[in-house]
Amino acid sequence: MTRHYNFCAGPAALPTAVLERAQREMLDYQGRGLSVMEMSHRSDEFVAIAEKAEADLRALMSIPDNYRVLFLQGGASLQFAMLPMNLLGKGGRANFIQTGIWGNKALAEARELGFDCHVAGESETNGHTEVPTLESLQVSDDAAYLHYTANETIGGLEFDYVPALTRAGGEAIPLVCDMSSSILSGPTDVSNFGIIYAGAQKNIGPAGLTLVIVRDDLLGRTVPATPSLFDYQKLAEAGSMVNTPPTYAWYLSGLVFEWLQNDVGGLAAMDALNQRKAEKLYRAIDESSFYSNPIAKRNRSRMNVPFVLADSALDKAFLREADAAGLLNLKGHRSVGGMRASLYNAVPEAAVDALIAFMHDFEQRKG
Repeated sequence: MTRHYNFCAGPAALPTAVLERAQREMLDYQGRGLSVMEMSHRSDEFVAIAEKAEADLRALMSIPDNYRVLFLQGGASLQFAMLPMNLLGKGGRANFIQTGIWGNKALAEARELGFDCHVAGESETNGHTEVPTLESLQVSDDAAYLHYTANETIGGLEFDYVPALTRAGGEAIPLVCDMSSSILSGPTDVSNFGIIYAGAQKNIGPAGLTLVIVRDDLLGRTVPATPSLFDYQKLAEAGSMVNTPPTYAWYLSGLVFEWLQNDVGGLAAMDALNQRKAEKLYRAIDESSFYSNPIAKRNRSRMNVPFVLADSALDKAFLREADAAGLLNLKGHRSVGGMRASLYNAVPEAAVDALIAFMHDFEQRKG
């Protein structure tokens, strides 16, 4: 069996060590004679798996005690609806910083549901190549929360600051962050945020699980008629088990948390590795006249590196040859074209080295 290098934006690469352990435990979990996929979510065995996963995540991210950790379904996209339903029950407007496709989807969903929204800042005017500065943000006086996407997976645009803002009286505005493609890539001060949410299929685990970290004071603010499966408070009170959760994805995510702590050495070590991977690839792009990246250097994503070839007529040949070389899923999103290399935690540095070598060879032959 040959494992190729997977640069997919999601569902993304998983650590080989995690997959190997899951393989060993697939048919018989720790002598129980059944798979985790076959366990009752109410069983002592699975409750222990769930509790350990949460404890390990809390330790990794240093999550304060006044935050609940929810393991949910529906992907990050469902949170686009759940967030205003949970946070606007006491009035106020949802505020957004719009820096790309995913941020725009979050804004559009809130508006579609009839919620009053305000755009506090945007990057559309510069072609989503640079995030608005902190000084340029203009939140509404009645802001119930401020939402932003830390890293736009498709455009490769990443915030280089945390947009923490206060009201005129000095009270902090609850900050809500879609951290789907950057969570666990390095240390995060969770106390800066009211809510962090993330789809699992990039740095957490397989598709099917969504992580929500919510501060206690933001519970119990739902709008009328919010479904029970959408209510953060009810989900927190039930330990994320109002209904049957995505048990196997939860288990695999727990294995990823263990891998990060025990094999990698924690998020500071992961941060250093991710920085090194991204710097290598951007350097190769910048030193070439054949490849280019349009994002302002201060806002270049470490997780998702889009680039284009000088001659787009060569795109198909690049992708075909890359695939044959074991460099998979480099095609850019259909909305922007070109190429995209996603360098999530489970993508080894050797994969980046192999990609750079291939890019150099392709340029020498085709440039």
